[in-house]
Amino acid sequence: MKWKDEIVEEVRAAREAYAAQFDYDLARLFDDLKKKEEHNPGTVRANLKPLKPHKQRA
Repeated sequence: MKWKDEIVEEVRAAREAYAAQFDYDLARLFDDLKKKEEHNPGTVRANLKPLKPHKQRA
């Protein structure tokens, strides 16, 4: 018997519905996400700058 997670199922259904709106065309999906990103300029994004290495303790 396979265990089902309700949250995972809900996320997968939402993803499926969103992709279906664009006929599963990745270029159109990307364009839509970029437009949404532009309309929310204050959104906090991940800082992908490399970290400086720490000095080793003796």
